[in-house]
Amino acid sequence: MASFRTRLALLSSVAALAAGALAPAQPAGAQPAAAAAAHQWVALGDSYTAGVIPAAGDTFEVPRDGCERTDQSYPQVIDRDLGALFDLANVSCGAATIENVTFRAQEPIGRHLPPFSEDPDYPFPAVPPQSAAVSPGTDMITVGVGGNTLGFADLVFQCLQLGGGSGGVGTPCRDDLADDIPSRLNKVSRDYDKMLTVLHERAPHAKILTVGYPTVIPQDTSKCRYNNLEQFGPITQGDLDWLRTDVLEPLNKAIEKSVGAHDSARFVDLYDSSRNHSVCDTGKWVEGIFTRVPDQPALVHPNARGHRNAADHVAAAMLEAISVG
Repeated sequence: MASFRTRLALLSSVAALAAGALAPAQPAGAQPAAAAAAHQWVALGDSYTAGVIPAAGDTFEVPRDGCERTDQSYPQVIDRDLGALFDLANVSCGAATIENVTFRAQEPIGRHLPPFSEDPDYPFPAVPPQSAAVSPGTDMITVGVGGNTLGFADLVFQCLQLGGGSGGVGTPCRDDLADDIPSRLNKVSRDYDKMLTVLHERAPHAKILTVGYPTVIPQDTSKCRYNNLEQFGPITQGDLDWLRTDVLEPLNKAIEKSVGAHDSARFVDLYDSSRNHSVCDTGKWVEGIFTRVPDQPALVHPNARGHRNAADHVAAAMLEAISVG
């Protein structure tokens, strides 16, 4: 992707130069003509958009609002690459559900994740539904959400507990939880369809790019070492296979299918490009339960390299949507 990133940087620079070059000459004493307006872009989503973990950069809000947006998250990376073309409003928030994007206010949790970590600033005031940042003047919407509606973090936590006494054998998590997955996926589909309808109503002319989830669990789960907390801890290989094939891959498919019913929306796939960069791969783009034991919990979130990959693919889709490149 190095050549693509170079093209992004060049395109952003050219756009800035062109805006200046095309401005008409001003008489002495006259006010300079306004530069061509950038496309108004709103970034919505959960922790896979916001960044959240230290491996995805530093939190930059002052004062903190508990959403934990980080400076290496993909919206911020794209903003640095294409800032001359897009004016970003990033309202993504860690732990957001689809309903938090659509209509429900959210009480952010910051980094208050007992028993893993305590946040001295917790509790945080509620933040508005993310869709409130979208208006008729919005030109571009990116949204990455769905995992918390599915309850992926809860599934991982339960699999950790159930795998603890297994010795790495069997599928205790699948055996206990599999029957509930279809109803969870159905809720994702219903909520996602409602969200896309609301976003289109709020911004009828906006391009909506829905961002899928990357590869988290490898095809070959023998790469994952049992009880390694920088991977998946005591979750068994059988349960990791189940989480990949029956939970995470269907989640992406449910999102993509919902998007297909809306002409204003397009799905941006991150799964294929990240196949060899799972939690258990050497060049991982997603951290495991911990980035570093015991003081840096990550709870299975993308690191800066994963966000860089997301930025490349989302930026390409954004440029295509405005017919640039």
